[in-house]
Amino acid sequence: MLKTYYMLTKPGIILGNIVTTAGGFALASKGHLDYLLFMYTLIGLGLVIASAGVFNNYIDRAMDAKMARTKNRPLATGAIPNLNALIFGAILGIIGIFVLGYYTNVLTVLVTLTGFIVYLVLYAILKYRSFYGTIVGSIAGAVPPVVGYAAASNTLDLGALILFTIMLLWQMPHFFAISIYRLKDYSAAQIPVLPLVKGMYATKVQMLIYIIAFIVSAVSLSLAGYTGYVYGIFASLLGLSWMGLCITGFDNKDNQNTRWAYNMFVYSLVVIMGLFITMPFDTYS
Repeated sequence: MLKTYYMLTKPGIILGNIVTTAGGFALASKGHLDYLLFMYTLIGLGLVIASAGVFNNYIDRAMDAKMARTKNRPLATGAIPNLNALIFGAILGIIGIFVLGYYTNVLTVLVTLTGFIVYLVLYAILKYRSFYGTIVGSIAGAVPPVVGYAAASNTLDLGALILFTIMLLWQMPHFFAISIYRLKDYSAAQIPVLPLVKGMYATKVQMLIYIIAFIVSAVSLSLAGYTGYVYGIFASLLGLSWMGLCITGFDNKDNQNTRWAYNMFVYSLVVIMGLFITMPFDTYS
């Protein structure tokens, strides 16, 4: 039973967001890491993200039952009562906000709540109504590194804006790759993702544009003096190789798109993890 509740929190998403939060915290720390504050920031935000995951499971429970990859989620199968899930999610969120409020600062709490509300209100509304829901979801997903940045520095400056932009631009081709890879599921659930609404070619063009913009934003951390050029070169190489993989998709036949999209999805994770793991080791003090 505990494992079932654990799965409600979407642990994979928590892990990914914790990595980007850590990168934002380290960037703002400029080589002088407050390890206790760092730990409480990750714990607090991790609990809030877990809360959002539980509530998202509740919101999506009917649609999840229609898709092969989500039909076994606890609320889709009825393994956990809806009320229990709501109480569990609320407890996680309250504890998380308390930890952030007590150990970090007001700005960090406000940024966290903004991401939480955008994800559970705006994204939940648009997800089933328009392909623009992907953009709104990306806004929420771009918040964690900004939370880390705010916790370490108690300020939002150009560095925080660049981090936000990097994450926002990265998520678009990442989500588009998922939507192509899982196109049958989205079609069955009648979720208006871009490939279903605008077609495969238009989606690939959008992916390429976003990746180019992502490369520019990633390298701008070095150009603006927040990181050294080792990071800048590494970011360029990762981004250009991702762009190269994206370009190969334009020659695909219909039966090749699924495999290509899966590769794009996997490599997108390599790109973002590589960036945020490298970032703290090439930060100017």
